[in-house]
Amino acid sequence: MIGFIVIVAIAALAFAVINYYGVKRKDSGTLEMQQIAAAIQEGARAFLVLEYSLILKVVIFIAILLGIVVSPSSAIAFVFGALMSASAGWIGMNIATISNVRVSNEARNTKSLGKTLRVAFKGGSVMGLSVGGFALLGLALVYLVFGVLLKQVAPENLKFHTNWLGISDIPFTMTISAYALGCSIIAMFNRVGGGIYTKAADMGADLVGKTEAGIPEDDPRNPATIADNVGDNVGDVAGLGSDLLESYVGALVSAMILAAYIYFSQGGIEASLVSKLIYVPLLVAAVGIISSMVGILYLLVKKVSSNPHKELNAATFVGAGLTIISTGFISYFVFKGEALDTIGFALGAFSPWVCAVLGIVSGIVIGQMAEYFTSYDFKPTQKIAASSVEGAAITITEGMSVGMISVIGPVMVLGVAIIAANITAGLYGVAMAAIGMLSFVTVTVSVDTYGPIADNAGGISEMAKLHPDVRGITDELDAVGNTTAAIGKGFAIGSATLAALSLFSSYLYAQAGENAVHGAAMILNMVNPLTLVGALVGGALPYLFSGILIRAVANAARKMVQEVRRQFKADPGIILGTSLPDYKTCISISSAGALSEMKIPALIAVLTPLFTGFLFGAEFVGGLLIGTTISSVMLALYTANAGGAWDNGKKYVENGHFGGKGSDAHKAAVVGDTVGDPLKDTVGPSLDILIKIMAVVSLIAVSIFSKYNLFSLLMN
Repeated sequence: MIGFIVIVAIAALAFAVINYYGVKRKDSGTLEMQQIAAAIQEGARAFLVLEYSLILKVVIFIAILLGIVVSPSSAIAFVFGALMSASAGWIGMNIATISNVRVSNEARNTKSLGKTLRVAFKGGSVMGLSVGGFALLGLALVYLVFGVLLKQVAPENLKFHTNWLGISDIPFTMTISAYALGCSIIAMFNRVGGGIYTKAADMGADLVGKTEAGIPEDDPRNPATIADNVGDNVGDVAGLGSDLLESYVGALVSAMILAAYIYFSQGGIEASLVSKLIYVPLLVAAVGIISSMVGILYLLVKKVSSNPHKELNAATFVGAGLTIISTGFISYFVFKGEALDTIGFALGAFSPWVCAVLGIVSGIVIGQMAEYFTSYDFKPTQKIAASSVEGAAITITEGMSVGMISVIGPVMVLGVAIIAANITAGLYGVAMAAIGMLSFVTVTVSVDTYGPIADNAGGISEMAKLHPDVRGITDELDAVGNTTAAIGKGFAIGSATLAALSLFSSYLYAQAGENAVHGAAMILNMVNPLTLVGALVGGALPYLFSGILIRAVANAARKMVQEVRRQFKADPGIILGTSLPDYKTCISISSAGALSEMKIPALIAVLTPLFTGFLFGAEFVGGLLIGTTISSVMLALYTANAGGAWDNGKKYVENGHFGGKGSDAHKAAVVGDTVGDPLKDTVGPSLDILIKIMAVVSLIAVSIFSKYNLFSLLMN
């Protein structure tokens, strides 16, 4: 079984290598195109090296702390998780900076939307395959080494052990929790740092270039344009990959941890059954990767039409459909003949499959809702574009309305999925629904990553002064990419909610410790003032977190705006096209701003549950997790959809509606897009990571602060 899982993970990485070199072998265009692409690649690589150097210090510190306080196995697993996530981000950034110029050149040579789409998607698939492959390979090796070889999943070891500090925990749950935490730490820094970088450059380029100077997007006369394109790679590619890998791992780990606690607390469960409950998530992930590989191949080998939206949806639905079928076989053949009544599987061996299908279907429905509210093919975004005729204030107001209205639908879908999964297979079923939602993450990340690659290709074509038809092709691909990105964020937010609920259940078991028998751990008294205040603070925390992120973007963007204005004023030849702007200074401003501003949000995510736990204890942190999860889900959906709608509303105007490019409506739409930029690309994606980091940190530390906290000491 474990051999099959490892082979699938290696096969995904091998497929990624094949596609990587398949893209790299393509012609990179004219000398000018190559020079622009090289500048983007150099800037992206330099930033990621600086960011990873900073993250390395954090990883070493946390690993040492885990090794001392929890266990050496937790420290090793944590480092391994960080390595897997960082590797996916690095590879994704590299393929994006290789693909962008080749996509632009494909459009230049063929003038074919379909052929250009294939190159962009092949580049994106490298990231998708890397995310699935690294996530599964890392978790499978952790399970093999610590679970099987060191016997942490042996029945006699699935119980609470006390370490030298007197702290009790189940060793296997701490090991895989630490692996998930390693993935989460990298995702947080990549998403926050990359998000600040890309939006500072984007806002600086738009506000001065488009709105004040009246020059086109990605015009080579704009000093911030290279930094903007670098930002697409470090934020929308490296950040995206680490984010979705972390979500994927969080969903898998939540089910595995819950299985261990269910076995300990309920009693009367056969050891063979609990073993299956622990490794089935890995099997589902493996068949999901195989299905995703088929979906990717489907788009790469078929004759591609001139409708990129249809083709990308087809690849996603092929992956999802095959995952549904294969997961059914896995569920039946693994669980048939087991005594499933003891764990509340209402539909027998098919119970986990039904829950996974609930997750898949709800993820697709949430994605379709995101598409409705963010695509300019539908009324909400078209109304935002129409509002631009009346000025920026009405544009912003309309976008806020669309974003807020868009929240209720996905939340109701999630609610139905949670209730149905719980009826079908208890809280383990909820965890399986989270796994189902991300089971074909390999193809969804491929679709997501294609968007920034197409966006970069458009920038290169503009800077290299290629024929306008080339920019027309890349713009059409980019517009679809904005919608697919909003859909991907919906999947990430939805799965984070389901996984957080499962992790929260495990938190309650861990809080009860060795007293967690027969469901007694599953009680959190919301009338308890500590719990209620914790929920209130948790509800406010995402707003503090988001406010700091938006301020960070504004601070970096302000410096960028000042620098672009300074260059235009100091050298009028830049606007006339007779002299080149200073691109490197703008890249430095974005890098410095991102690196300095990303520390506080990341520390808030890690330290808040620890600080409040050691002050007020486990009940307070339980309320904190509930409040943070509920608040973050709402805010993440709002920011992702509002930002995507503003962005595509601008593109709708640029396509010739309401006066087109250069009109007053266009200027108002640019302002709306600029307001939405930090919301959709910095705040929204970071909130789903906030949920899971806090849940995992709380799960690891609860056995300590439930025993040692200031409030209990004072009360006693």
